[in-house]
Amino acid sequence: MLRHPVLLLPVLLIVLLISIVITTCIGISGLSILTFDSEMIRKLIFEVRLPRVIGALLVGGGLAAAGCVMQGLFRNPMADPYIIGTSTGGALGAACAIVFLGGLFMPLFAFIGAAASTVTVYIISQRNGRMAVETLLLSGIAVSLFLSAMLSFIMYMSGNSLHQIMFWMMGGFWNIYWDDVGLALLIPAAAVILYIFSRDLNVMALGEEEAIHLGVNTEKTKKILLVVSTFITAIAVSVSGCIGFVGLIIPHIMRIFTGPDHRVLLPASVLAGSILLIWADTFARTLPVEIPVGIITAFLGAPFFIYLLRRRTRV
Repeated sequence: MLRHPVLLLPVLLIVLLISIVITTCIGISGLSILTFDSEMIRKLIFEVRLPRVIGALLVGGGLAAAGCVMQGLFRNPMADPYIIGTSTGGALGAACAIVFLGGLFMPLFAFIGAAASTVTVYIISQRNGRMAVETLLLSGIAVSLFLSAMLSFIMYMSGNSLHQIMFWMMGGFWNIYWDDVGLALLIPAAAVILYIFSRDLNVMALGEEEAIHLGVNTEKTKKILLVVSTFITAIAVSVSGCIGFVGLIIPHIMRIFTGPDHRVLLPASVLAGSILLIWADTFARTLPVEIPVGIITAFLGAPFFIYLLRRRTRV
């Protein structure tokens, strides 16, 4: 942990701004942002590369913010934004749009699916007006399995649409436009709400009984944090597909430098998540054959998840 962790925030902000400029310049075409002589160059920069960079920035920051809150809420460093079935619901909604509507309104259907799955999990986990975290996790696993079965059936019956569904489920920004960026702008607005409750999240880390004694309405706080985190994740899924592990690895790494104080940890996670996904997408699109960015994050996240699992086992 750094002696003055708040000083990490301006450093991350500077790195993010530099990353935006550099990654916008980088492309497999070899064309530079410094070349404005051609209308084609202008379109390449402002209609192709920049929407991808901004989209990756918003989605990466949103997933990291949701992961940070989920880990704090569940008091589990292995929690991530997809832990309660949000991604499976979003994938099912997108698959339905691809198969039955030819891909029309796919972001809308993905958002509806992600939100509906989370609402279902929330309703199942309610007992006498209270929401038990353990029940929430188990309900999420059960609902995810059921939705996965439905998704598998749709994929089996999809015929020629199977490739499009699989490509979307891997996550990426190859088909993102400024309209999608406009939708993703809801993410930072929702992240501000999460930050407002960062102090309450710090207190809840001591345990629910202690938090109640210190004046925190734990049930209300849990509901708000869960709803807003799910909203952020659903927007991210609807824009980019399922991109895993960003919300898992970034908050955990930032916690090493900032400590457990969510007033610093949350914005640090947002900035670091944006940086990670911007560079992961840049790497994915500059390969000789572009691959979904979700593959890149999985290569990074899966070994890190194993490391966390083994570390918890030894404790």
